[in-house]
Amino acid sequence: MDYQRDEHRIHLIVYHLVWTLKRRKAVLVGDIQVECERLIRQTCEEHGWTILELAIQPNHIHLFVRVFPTTSAADVVQKCKGVTSRFLRQQFPTLLKLPSLWTGSYFASSAGNVSSETIQKYIEAQKHL
Repeated sequence: MDYQRDEHRIHLIVYHLVWTLKRRKAVLVGDIQVECERLIRQTCEEHGWTILELAIQPNHIHLFVRVFPTTSAADVVQKCKGVTSRFLRQQFPTLLKLPSLWTGSYFASSAGNVSSETIQKYIEAQKHL
């Protein structure tokens, strides 16, 4: 991965993020999974974040994303969780049975150039479980 350059900085900020559904319910399947992926991709694109890998499992999500130095891991998770929770629950009323879509917690790891390939392989392998 190459460093990004802009007017005043050179950077390589990459996060591996994982968050889970409330009560680990396995509902991210079929149309819900497709729409969830679309919403996450749209949210990242709107903020200028580059998705390097995305794996949506029935009860959790792995996101490997490249961001700007001003963007925290918490910002990415907050935006993705908020958008997906709101729109998925509007489109799929069965999700309203859950008190909330996502748990309040998440896993975040920063990843440099050296480990990015390893993380991409790991997330890709999650898609086939």
